[in-house]
Amino acid sequence: MAAAVSGVLAGYVALVYVSEEPAPLEAATPSRTIVVAARDLPAGAILRREDVETMSWPGSAVPEGFAMQAGEVVGRGLIMEVHRNEPLLDSKLAAKDAGGGLPITIPVGLRAVSVEVDEVVGVAGFVLPGTRVDVLATVMPGSDRTRTTTRIILQNIRALAADQRYQQDIEGEPQYVTVVTLLVTPEDAETLTLAATEGQIQLALRNTLDGDEVETSGRRITSLVTDVGRRNAPAASAVPVRLADPERVIESYEGGSRTLLKFGRGGGR
Repeated sequence: MAAAVSGVLAGYVALVYVSEEPAPLEAATPSRTIVVAARDLPAGAILRREDVETMSWPGSAVPEGFAMQAGEVVGRGLIMEVHRNEPLLDSKLAAKDAGGGLPITIPVGLRAVSVEVDEVVGVAGFVLPGTRVDVLATVMPGSDRTRTTTRIILQNIRALAADQRYQQDIEGEPQYVTVVTLLVTPEDAETLTLAATEGQIQLALRNTLDGDEVETSGRRITSLVTDVGRRNAPAASAVPVRLADPERVIESYEGGSRTLLKFGRGGGR
């Protein structure tokens, strides 16, 4: 009896299951067409038609601020670099008719200051756009060279650009001058300009992942000699040792006779 009831119940459940209409599958989100970069593009570049292309993108993963047609982005400047197949979002583009180049890459509230450097100051050409540097200044107050001091005046400063330009030397001959453009606050712009005018500056390249700042008291020229003296000083005072007087011998001749006279320490015979 129990087996019969179980069989009838199982048949009824199966009949209900097959008789119900299957629930329709949830419609997939349609893909969208968005505009992406056709190649790697630097910050400040003005987009041309050949710089962009369209790509099908999953509708559920479309980023905010995307463009659907090339005409929406062509002619606008990039405020940050983009890579191939990267979506050209509105947050990466300058306003329309704002142009391109360096000015549009400067964030609001900051300034771009250019300084002339040579191969030494510019860290042998390793200061490139996007790298981070510290700025050291060497200044001699007045005419007393012993007061010459070097100190870090700016830390973790981003380099916006590094290029070369021609200028004439004192004899009118053209020469290359390397110019590095740094991104600083208005207050730091004053500090950097004063240091470059009244003294000498030096750039120190740093790890772009190292954002820590250090506290230094500067370095005077007199401290170099003092520190060298400390490092070269003996560990303990040397005790002078008096050497014993060597034995002296006087050789004399009288007629055909040869005589040797020996004198020890203190002149004793």
